[in-house]
Amino acid sequence: MNYTVDMDYLLEKLVALLHTPSPTGDTGAAIELVRHAFESLGMPIERTNKGALRARMDGRADNRPRALSGHVDTLGAMVKEIKRDGRLKLTPLGGYLWQTVEGEYCRIHTAGGQVFTGTVLAHKTAVHTYGREGIAESKHDDDDVEVRLDVRTTAKAETEALGIAVGDWVSFDPRTEITDTGFVKSRHLDDKAGVAIMLAAAKALCDAGLRPAQTTFFYISPYEEVGHGAASGIPAQVKELLVIDMGALGDGQNSDEFTVSICAKDSTGPYDLGMRRRLVALCQAHDIPYKVDIYPHYGSDGSAALRAGADLVVGLIGPGVDASHAFERTHCDSLLHTTRLAIEYLLAE
Repeated sequence: MNYTVDMDYLLEKLVALLHTPSPTGDTGAAIELVRHAFESLGMPIERTNKGALRARMDGRADNRPRALSGHVDTLGAMVKEIKRDGRLKLTPLGGYLWQTVEGEYCRIHTAGGQVFTGTVLAHKTAVHTYGREGIAESKHDDDDVEVRLDVRTTAKAETEALGIAVGDWVSFDPRTEITDTGFVKSRHLDDKAGVAIMLAAAKALCDAGLRPAQTTFFYISPYEEVGHGAASGIPAQVKELLVIDMGALGDGQNSDEFTVSICAKDSTGPYDLGMRRRLVALCQAHDIPYKVDIYPHYGSDGSAALRAGADLVVGLIGPGVDASHAFERTHCDSLLHTTRLAIEYLLAE
């Protein structure tokens, strides 16, 4: 079956998503962007009670419906305390180590709709004030890290008067860049890259006038980073779930930034063996470069669905992403190969 992956479309949607703040729990703007994209492809949309998005594509058959899953929620933070000097203490949303965002620009999103900018810093940062030994003593924990606001404030009352309060969401600057060598550098490729891949796969089928082998739901999760995204919301009639998330790179890993990663096992256990073998066979049949890998410190929306008792066959694929949960990077080749595998899975009987 002939189709074309529109890489310009994929990258356009990816950049738009990356530039749309969506720390877990505050994903409305990103969900709306994805909703509009699916509706533009003529796909009917549903919203779950918890805020997830489901887009439906009718298949050539409907006896074993499938779902693809990706998540728009990202790591972020929330205001934990306003300090006496007007700066902010944070509590993390998701699995951030503070060292990975120290020095990063951020935005504080208030309940009143205002947005303030700032910088995440360790309390002792100035070498000319604290000396090297003083800085080396920094613990890089919730008590040590703070936000320096880009407004005139030197007291708690002054910051509160701006409308900033405990419980406000904090998002981090993605610093997105696509290089002329094909790399995509950005925070939050986990998992906005996966969602852009889902959109590109759907568009490829629609443009070619193709229908998936089975009726398929495209499920966009808003709570994956805190572990319960797909614990509910996958339609009861679905029999197979293909999660599209990142392949985590590092020492001892088999994945890279140029192929599609197929997960055999993560921290929650093995993914379905039969489905993994089918995914590998599709790669081999269609000349899609791939790597099978194991992610020992990883969980996915597939993990959440299975822990919640879903009777599903689950597989996991994704682009290889370097420096996960930090300043991430992948390559356009990996995005393309992951999209192709998702399409071939949708088309396969």
